[in-house]
Amino acid sequence: MKKTTAILDIARKTIENEAEAIQNLSSLLDENFSNAVLHIFNSTGRVVISGIGKSALIASKIVATLNSTGTPSIFMHAADAIHGDLGTIQEHDTVICISKSGNTPEIKMLVPLIKKGGNTLMAITGNLESTLAKQSDFVLNSFVEKEACPNNLAPTTSTTAQLVIGDALAICLLELRGFGSKDFAKYHPGGTLGKRLYLRVADIAENNLKPQVDINADVKKVIVEISEKMLGVTAVIEHNKIVGIITDGDIRRMLSKHDNIKGLTAKDIMSANPKTIENDALAVKALELMQAKNISQLLAVKNNTYMGVVHIHNLINEGIL
Repeated sequence: MKKTTAILDIARKTIENEAEAIQNLSSLLDENFSNAVLHIFNSTGRVVISGIGKSALIASKIVATLNSTGTPSIFMHAADAIHGDLGTIQEHDTVICISKSGNTPEIKMLVPLIKKGGNTLMAITGNLESTLAKQSDFVLNSFVEKEACPNNLAPTTSTTAQLVIGDALAICLLELRGFGSKDFAKYHPGGTLGKRLYLRVADIAENNLKPQVDINADVKKVIVEISEKMLGVTAVIEHNKIVGIITDGDIRRMLSKHDNIKGLTAKDIMSANPKTIENDALAVKALELMQAKNISQLLAVKNNTYMGVVHIHNLINEGIL
């Protein structure tokens, strides 16, 4: 029990220390930051981000965030750069070097090479007196008082601060670009996020069978249609217009009410004015409507023409739910 309490105390103290350091970052922001953002925004080149050790891992994550929010970026490991990968940097690229101390051997070797190439150099560092800071065109201050590590050695708070600076850059650029949900979907086509932003009812309905019966169809034909199309439902059509819907639940209720179903037609058992959704609506909108109405299927329409069915199981299979 004592060990459990001690572990929780350590974890809470770590989080509190890092939260305090991150909160302090906002007071370190100055015109260097806003000018750096504007430079990247107006640049015709990419952002090349470099670092060594744990900072290199943070650099990779910032690259991923920038790429996914509309700012072309590439990672270049500082050690590899001075051993042949310097060619990664192109003429109009902006280079961001990440280093807590700003004085690691690899960074000190890399900085003059970047400057010689004529590229703009930005620093994310906690040491404004370092070689990196003094040689950079823009310095983004990521200073932290101490690491969360009790020995003040393991990169913890400092790398978190670097990451937050990178996120701040990405979000500022995102806002300047007017990067919206459609753009996000373009860069995130896979997975639940992407599908919620771009998958439409038509994409689902056109891959399903299209159950439909005439308003005067006998019950046997209705049952066969629902069974064969495997969606638990059929639209009821009159003069090429939807006039009703019949679900497998309607079939069960009919059977419980009637001993003799001979002579019954679709008109006798259908529900009139069924819920529909436009074919070009987002699939997530179909889900919201199903949940609000507590139903499992919707009829897809285009200009009041019946196009097919979207079933809640389709949405589950697509990862929308």
